[in-house]
Amino acid sequence: MKKIITLLFLSITVLLNAQEGKIIGSVFSKNEVVPNTKVLLNPGAKSTKTDVNGKFIFTNLNAGTYEVQLSGISFQTVKKKIEIKDNQMQVVNFDLTNFQNDLQEVVITGTKTFKRKTNSPVVVNVLDSKTLNNLQVCNLSEGLKFQPGLRVETDCQTCNYQQLRMNGLAGGYSQILINGRPIFSPLMGLYGLEQLPVNMIDRIEVVRGGGSSLYGSSAIGGTVNVITKIPQKDSFELNTFYQNMDGQSNDYLVNGNASFVSDDRNAGISLFMTHRERGYYDQNGDNFSEIPMIENNSLGANIFFKPTKDQKIEISLSNLNEYRFGGEMVDKPAYLTQQSEERKHKIWLGSLDYQINFNDGKSSLITYAAWQNTDRKHYTGIFPDDPIEVENHLINPPYGISTTETIQGGLQFNYKLDEFLNGTNTFTVGSEYISDKVFDEISSYNYLVDQHTKDFGSFIQSDWEITPSIDLLSGVRMDVHNLVDKVVFSPRLALLYKFRKNTQFRLSYGTGFRAPQAFDTDLHIAFAGGGVSRVIYDPNLIEERSKSWSASINYDKATEKFIGGFTLEGFYTHLNDAFVLENIGQDEFGQVFEKQNGDGATVQGVTLELRANYNQKIQLESGFTFQTSTYENEVNYIEGVAPTKDFLRTPNTYGFANLTMTATDRLKLNLNYVFTGTMKIAHFAGAENQTTDEFLNTPTFSEVNSKIAYTIPSEKYNMNFEIYGGLKNMFNQYQSNFDSGKNRDSNFVYGPSLPRTVFVGVRFFN
Repeated sequence: MKKIITLLFLSITVLLNAQEGKIIGSVFSKNEVVPNTKVLLNPGAKSTKTDVNGKFIFTNLNAGTYEVQLSGISFQTVKKKIEIKDNQMQVVNFDLTNFQNDLQEVVITGTKTFKRKTNSPVVVNVLDSKTLNNLQVCNLSEGLKFQPGLRVETDCQTCNYQQLRMNGLAGGYSQILINGRPIFSPLMGLYGLEQLPVNMIDRIEVVRGGGSSLYGSSAIGGTVNVITKIPQKDSFELNTFYQNMDGQSNDYLVNGNASFVSDDRNAGISLFMTHRERGYYDQNGDNFSEIPMIENNSLGANIFFKPTKDQKIEISLSNLNEYRFGGEMVDKPAYLTQQSEERKHKIWLGSLDYQINFNDGKSSLITYAAWQNTDRKHYTGIFPDDPIEVENHLINPPYGISTTETIQGGLQFNYKLDEFLNGTNTFTVGSEYISDKVFDEISSYNYLVDQHTKDFGSFIQSDWEITPSIDLLSGVRMDVHNLVDKVVFSPRLALLYKFRKNTQFRLSYGTGFRAPQAFDTDLHIAFAGGGVSRVIYDPNLIEERSKSWSASINYDKATEKFIGGFTLEGFYTHLNDAFVLENIGQDEFGQVFEKQNGDGATVQGVTLELRANYNQKIQLESGFTFQTSTYENEVNYIEGVAPTKDFLRTPNTYGFANLTMTATDRLKLNLNYVFTGTMKIAHFAGAENQTTDEFLNTPTFSEVNSKIAYTIPSEKYNMNFEIYGGLKNMFNQYQSNFDSGKNRDSNFVYGPSLPRTVFVGVRFFN
């Protein structure tokens, strides 16, 4: 009898153990965990949710085949089949990086903490690497054209420096961050938009409007956060293409990426490299380039390491090298050409972040440091006609040197209260120090900028979720700036109201300031009137202050296969003591502009965004802005010509549309459009074709671009081969009235940055 009982007990134990199969797993996206996600298990119709660490578990499972499914409005349905044997545990992980739509994408720039887009009190737009690849852009500047409220313009016919305009404000009003750090120096602002290669970028987050309470000075127009690629999985990519500008100029580019991640996902490294060679382009046949020749070489690495599950260290290091030459297209040293600009850049960028989470993930401490160094050798000159001036020119040609160094260090503490006046509140406090040294000299022109700015800032922010439908973001930043006489306080308020499930209303207010320092365009020496024009500073120049308002409505409708919606935003920014450039005449070298304080200026308008996605097969994104930008009093841009209140180079209408179609699993098509409305621009005399100084209203431009890509997968080699081609600016909407010869007005340039350009390429990736 005892033996029978023992055998019966053992049989029951074995039977119970046979039913103790388990499935455990985790869910992550872009290397970050995804909590509170519903996980379904069939057969059995079991369900659970991921915890704060993105993990889930199913227990007491019989042997058999199961399907684990993730679904929701924030991503396309993802399924995996798992076979369980008796008393076996299986691990299944989900990477949603390529399955998420942008409704619930996690963003950080608006609040300096991780938030889903629909929960952010501040509108954050995202441009990811997948979209950048579809658009066939080469660098940051080409990609930013496809963000609402943003416009990238070319400002020099000879060197082609570019600047970003946000909500109608010039480049110096936009804060460009790299991995959240303001190390994009004034000198990088001239050429850096074109020097940052696209394959180093994971995504770009854009916040329009005043953000100074978080990021300090120069964030009046908005903030662009360039987030570099972090390792997500073992992968590689090699991409090379050739493009030709209007049958005349060749452009070759090759870039590569590789990532390696440990099996336990506690460490990883991501590498990138780029090489580009582009020739001159001469639109009007005068043997002076409208697009300069360039040679770029870039490489870098991002590394992360998690000593424990609650700690993370991130290191980023990049090196950018560029040679740029524009002007007379001859094989001579720069100082012997009739007119030219030559630039040799060596740039280092680096950052180090350490984060520790505690209190069950409710608190975190982040310490960080970032650094940028730029060395530049340059030439900017016109070969003179007078024999005496020729001799002086040959003895002391206008070569120059530039160096900039930016150092930032700081810390940030986040603390979440689950019970705060019947809601939840995340408090953020922090302090940081930024040092920015700028030295730029051309002794031949008696030109010198030698400036060291220092800014100590402290900020505090409350992100209070009053109810599940109402969120109030409030904060203030205090800045002690060595070029400003008093402490600057920049408050910020933003209110989010979620109406039902699909609609969000937002209202925000913020103040900001710009210190009286050298910004990107101030460091550019242009050609005009047979000489060079420069910017000097009023000795009594004081800081510029701003007040910004914005209000928006966001609506999205999501079903299993379709997502569509719109965002309508109105914005208003008033500048006090606005910086203006007054033309104060000429000296022995050329035109002189003085940066002064005006009385004020107002920028206001609306931006409309439309978007739709059907079953991940057809996706449409668009954004158009309608605005006005005026000074309170007229500004004397051109001596002897009636002054104007209008902002120059600022169209009242501009926008974009981007359509991507996945015809089959292998075939993908892209068609995109960039519109630039008419704007007022100054045109100085000097060239043979231009005998008077005047203002002109430019024509409108409609730039249409296309791309077709076909992918051939190879299971044998575990990789994909893609061949692609297309046409940029297919209708050749390009400026047709450039100045000719060495005495041209180099700032008389507008419209698209490229003429009609055909491209073909191949890409290998896994």
